[in-house]
Parts: sequence; structure tokens; C-alpha cells
Amino acid sequence: MVRVSKWSEFKRLVNELKPASIVYNIEQTGISKTREFTSLRIILPAKNYYVYVDFPKGDSLRETGISIRKDATGTRCIEDDDIRAFLKKEFGEKLPVYSYWIT
Repeated sequence: MVRVSKWSEFKRLVNELKPASIVYNIEQTGISKTREFTSLRIILPAKNYYVYVDFPKGDSLRETGISIRKDATGTRCIEDDDIRAFLKKEFGEKLPVYSYWIT
């Protein structure tokens, strides 16, 4: 597993390695009662697993700019549809995008 620290570097790797798919995971910390610390992990399965993590800054994620919304209970969250739309816009409609759930 290789951690990628910049979105621009992750984009370069996707364009260079031409993966068969991209995987993402929405992560929320369990430390806070309100679970307000939400981050996004994007995984590029290629020769290695390249992992990019984006963190909140205000009402969006720091580097990707994906919006952070509030659900019906007021908890801040990232929507699957927003992530998929963003990744399809960045890498093309044909690239499969999958959500990864950790159980």
C-alpha cells in the first residue's frame, strides 16, 4: 500500500496506470458523539494499492472540493452520488467506481 498525499499526484497515477476501477470509502470517526469528522479514502488498485485520503475544510473536502452535506439528523456527511459524479468527471464515465464498506 502506498499513501499518496496530493490529489494532483493521485490523478497523475490514475492517468498513468489506467486502472480497471476505483474504490472509495467514506470514513467517520467514532470518537465524537456527533461523528462530525468525515473523510474520504480513495483507493487505486493497480500494481500496488495507492491510497489518497481527503479531509474536510469548511463545508467541503480540502483538495477534491466535494461538498459536505447534512443528513436529516444534522450530521455532516458525504453523499455517495457526489463522490461518484466527481470521480466520473475527473476520470471518465467508463471507469467503474465502487464503494468499499468495512465491516
